[in-house]
Amino acid sequence: MSLSDAEAQARPRRPRPSDPAVLAAVETAVPGIVRARASDRLGMAHDASHYLLTPQAVLVPESAAQVAALMRTGLPLTFRSGGTSLSGQGVSEHLLVDTRRHFRSVEVLDGGARVRVQPGAVLRQVNARLAAYGRKLGPDPASESACTIGGVVANNSSGMTCGTHANTYRTLESLVLVLPSGTVLDTGAPDADARLRALEPALAEGLVRLRDRVRGNPDSVGRIEAQFSLKNTMGYGLNSFLDHDSPAQILAHLVVGSEGTLAFVAEAVLRTVPAHRLAATGLVVFPALREAMAAVPEIVAAGPAAVELLDAESLRVAATDPYADDVLRTMEVRDHAALLVEWQESDPAPLAAREREAARVFARLDLAAPARLSGDTAGRAALWRIRKNLYAAVAGARPSGTTALLEDVAVPVPALADLCDDLAELFSRHGYERSVIFGHAKDGNLHFMLNERFDTDLDRYEEFTEEMVAAVLGRGGTLKAEHGTGRVMAPFVRRQYGDELYDVMREVKRLCDPAGTLNPGVVLTDDPRAHLRDLKTVVTVEPEVDRCVECGYCEPVCPSRDLTTTPRQRIVLRREIAAARAAGDHALARRLEEEYDYDAVDTCAVDGMCATACPVLINTGDLTKRLRGERHGRAARAGWKTAARHWGAVTRAMDLAMDAAAAAPAGLVEGASRAARAVAGPDAVPQWSRDLPRGGTPRRAAPIPDADAVYVPSCLNTLFAPADGGPGVMAALRRLAERAGLRLHVPEGVESLCCGTPWSSKGFGEGYEVMGRRVRETLLSATRGGRLPVVSDAASCTEGFERLVAAASPAVRVLDAVTFVAEHVLPRLPQPAEGRRLASLALHPTCSSTRLGLDAAVAEIAGVVAKEVVVPEGWQCCAFAGDRGMLHPELTASATRAEAASVAEGGFAAHASVNRTCEIGMTRATGETYHHLLELLDEVTGGGTGTPGSAVT
Repeated sequence: MSLSDAEAQARPRRPRPSDPAVLAAVETAVPGIVRARASDRLGMAHDASHYLLTPQAVLVPESAAQVAALMRTGLPLTFRSGGTSLSGQGVSEHLLVDTRRHFRSVEVLDGGARVRVQPGAVLRQVNARLAAYGRKLGPDPASESACTIGGVVANNSSGMTCGTHANTYRTLESLVLVLPSGTVLDTGAPDADARLRALEPALAEGLVRLRDRVRGNPDSVGRIEAQFSLKNTMGYGLNSFLDHDSPAQILAHLVVGSEGTLAFVAEAVLRTVPAHRLAATGLVVFPALREAMAAVPEIVAAGPAAVELLDAESLRVAATDPYADDVLRTMEVRDHAALLVEWQESDPAPLAAREREAARVFARLDLAAPARLSGDTAGRAALWRIRKNLYAAVAGARPSGTTALLEDVAVPVPALADLCDDLAELFSRHGYERSVIFGHAKDGNLHFMLNERFDTDLDRYEEFTEEMVAAVLGRGGTLKAEHGTGRVMAPFVRRQYGDELYDVMREVKRLCDPAGTLNPGVVLTDDPRAHLRDLKTVVTVEPEVDRCVECGYCEPVCPSRDLTTTPRQRIVLRREIAAARAAGDHALARRLEEEYDYDAVDTCAVDGMCATACPVLINTGDLTKRLRGERHGRAARAGWKTAARHWGAVTRAMDLAMDAAAAAPAGLVEGASRAARAVAGPDAVPQWSRDLPRGGTPRRAAPIPDADAVYVPSCLNTLFAPADGGPGVMAALRRLAERAGLRLHVPEGVESLCCGTPWSSKGFGEGYEVMGRRVRETLLSATRGGRLPVVSDAASCTEGFERLVAAASPAVRVLDAVTFVAEHVLPRLPQPAEGRRLASLALHPTCSSTRLGLDAAVAEIAGVVAKEVVVPEGWQCCAFAGDRGMLHPELTASATRAEAASVAEGGFAAHASVNRTCEIGMTRATGETYHHLLELLDEVTGGGTGTPGSAVT
């Protein structure tokens, strides 16, 4: 691998070594939770902020009791979950506590009116649980797909529609806290105040004293009321002293927004809000930013749920988004600005009234284009996707080697236009080109982004910050609206609140954390230049991933996240390797590379799910494939190229080998494969286990002169027999087509065709090209130049064939079998008798079916098969990934653990997926037999010869 360019640009920096005494103290307190390898420390050093500190170690506790034991060590601790925070509150040079891995439980209460959640649960996953009740959490930050409840509480998250009325602070009912002393307190318990007084008397008495001090000072009351009438996450939430009387409730609400500096939140109970099922959404375009800002008060008076600002640069970036509509894509942006507006209701009549009022408002405005509201679900989703991904998309387009810095402020809505002018003038004067302004205009909350090279002179950034602070405070605003004080604004807290209230905050910190061990340097600081220290420099590395802004949106969908690394960590470790080399620390670079081989290359599923979550569509699998290719020697490349030329013989030999292994004593075969792996390496030899099926059925041509489609059975059918002696998807698809009166042509030479995934996923480019040429020639001929569709019966193979033929043979259309059946077969089949349908079905969509957009077709077929269809909680890519589940079974075990637990609780009549290797992986994980969904459809629609579902249940 070549990182010479990165080495030339990297700023030399060296992480401090871990202190053995510190690690020993932690290991004594809570054995087994320390992760102190270089990769562990540096992989977690990065978050979405523009700060970078390397922790002494990463700690992974499993319970509140373990956190309490850690607290009692008196060592400095910083809590981290999703890592989407933007102000530096999630990084530390001390001990970083990963609360994402083991604190994920979600319990819906009172029919969805409340929910009990732990800090590692992702916000979107919590809302998915609440959706069945027509409810959701109040906070709706743009990072909902990745941010966790821990961060939502710690930062007092708000977002697009919740304003200050439904943010975390307002919807909080109670917290389970672990205090720095190790005391665990449930603030929702009936005796919470009594327990607080008994266990922490100084804290309880001090909170009451501060409450009375604040309430007794009219100037303090006035300042707090003015500050917290806005979105405001600057300093501590002193409005707690005005809103609550009891010390336990004051403490709970002070912890909201405290960024892990007062206590650890082990659990939260939050009140939910209605999830309105109807919406009218539109993009209102203005000639310039000032006109847009001037229109905000009038639009807000019409009662929208959201009014989101996009300035001209934001619109230019949004136009490049794959989800942008024709209007946005073709707009010639000059000085334009736009407001994304939405009205929400649960019933059509009130929504129609809202739309009529909006139309009257729009008619009075000076617009650059006609404003239209739409209730189209897909169009609304596209607009919101563009808005929510705007930060990462803009930052991803930054010049290579620069760091993206996103700030957020709030002012009273009437001051918005003037503040926008102030910011534009500051950008121009300080030379910040292509800076963007966007945000929540309804709440007077602006976000703006700068690109800076922090390895050069910092005078420009320092001067800009000072002038920006003066501009915001001069207009009665707050320096942090929703992203948290962190490190970036800690030096300015006193300036915003004044000496008296700053002293109250100091006392809050002293009462809760007397030794100052929780997240040192965050929220409050005595260092006036703290915001200029430990700034992140971004090293240029591989083009596949260079645009990454380290936001972490990719992490919740990554199947290896609980085993080794996430996509973000794979990328930042590449940057750390480059930085180590540039600093001359070749020992560190070698150690990182050695650890990277297993952590990031061997155990990457290359499933591409990271790209589905990434705002700039980075697929770290592309990097992994290339790195795998660089490891291959000449002999391996030649061998896989030969395999591509003789694939029919290779798959037949593997089929026979699977039969032989199944017939031999299981212990003997397992021992032999372990021995071979010990010699050749675990990434070269699969681990055979007794739960693997026998060899499958050879594929044979079936020429049909007047066919309706070309069918290319997957080679997985040759390698693996159908589950439990069932018919298999090959037989099922043929029978379904026959009953629908459709003819499938299986081309000559089918036994030698493959979608190319075995070569592409392993980085064997030459073999991939050999197979690609054969596939394209065969399919172009078989489809008569593209007049017939190609049907594949495994979702991963469908994706592979589509990739192989897309560029060279665009006329050839590739359909997955579930799409073909949903569109062409189901309409010709009689509905199954009610007695033949299964009572319930556990459905495992695959990463490929998700990326291919097969969800609707899969759901339609599943709805015919079973009366109740459930995608179990915890669903994600199973990471079997062709042969990855046999090379590294620990990867699949980790990826499927949560889903398997949900399946175990379900008691389903049958289990299904749409890919043979995924069926094997899920069968292994759950102990339940998974079949291809089309096998079940064949059974319930009359293809079986026994009782309904007999071959599959």
